[in-house]
Amino acid sequence: MSENSQLDKSIEGRLKYAIALTALTLIAEVVGGIWTNSLALLSDAAHVFLDIFALVLSLVAIRLAAIPASDTRTFGWHRAEVFASFINGATVFLMAIGIFYEALQRLLAPEPIKSIPMFIIAAIGLVMNLLAASALHQHSHDDLNVHSAFLHVIGDAATSVGVIVAGVVIYFTGWYILDPIVSIVIGCAIFWGAWRVLRESIHILLEGTPRRLNTSDVAATIRGIDGVRDLHHLNIWTICSHIIALSAHIDIDPSHKDRQAEVLRAIEKNLHDNHHITHTTLQVECTLCAGAPLIKDLRHQPRAEGHHEHEHGTCTHEHHDHHP
Repeated sequence: MSENSQLDKSIEGRLKYAIALTALTLIAEVVGGIWTNSLALLSDAAHVFLDIFALVLSLVAIRLAAIPASDTRTFGWHRAEVFASFINGATVFLMAIGIFYEALQRLLAPEPIKSIPMFIIAAIGLVMNLLAASALHQHSHDDLNVHSAFLHVIGDAATSVGVIVAGVVIYFTGWYILDPIVSIVIGCAIFWGAWRVLRESIHILLEGTPRRLNTSDVAATIRGIDGVRDLHHLNIWTICSHIIALSAHIDIDPSHKDRQAEVLRAIEKNLHDNHHITHTTLQVECTLCAGAPLIKDLRHQPRAEGHHEHEHGTCTHEHHDHHP
């Protein structure tokens, strides 16, 4: 079994474990929220429901990503992971709006709450959330999809703490208005977590340069390879959390023309070791092509039937792909 297959199996197992724990939490909080008349508990239950939605989407995305590439999908289904993350973030925003609306109604007319059952159920939910979060933590730093699901679970654990505190305070003071206030705090936490997931997933879907990479640093790495005169038309983008892609035109020094394959291998190795770029397409250019900008300004061009224009018609091109 390959390393990537083992990684996917590990993530799948942890996601299934987290889904089971989260489902138990959902049942407890829905029943408990109705029984205790606690909006904070029901708000947390809504968050838990979307936790399950996020976890199931993450699991489905991993299965889709395992489907081999084809003639019609040359990158396979890896982007399904990012799309799932986008859906997760968008649905959390909708949930937060509903929580804010209901909390406003409760602020205007506070309702009695059964604080002790509210406290006990929230404590159970907190334990379940922490167990689920611990199962996902190992892969939350290197997989955007798991990271988005992890944020859901951590956010719900934090809101469970808020519900526990509210239950204690309400028991001793009778401040029922604290229930909708905690719900508003939960909504704010949800908005922040959703914004982070949406921002990253949209950035990837729009082919943005990975945030942890600096284009100038990557260009400097390539220029530092012996035999490279310069480069231009550099593109860096993220396919999914585990795959960063790069394409560029490389101007090889004439003295290294006979060893250009060796130069390309050196570029690939340095990009992999220094920037974790694992999918490269490098095009060798002749000296006549030098002087082009590092970042090419793409413009829409009318498509003429039976005619294909080449920007560098006088150059000799060689394509080299690297898939470690």
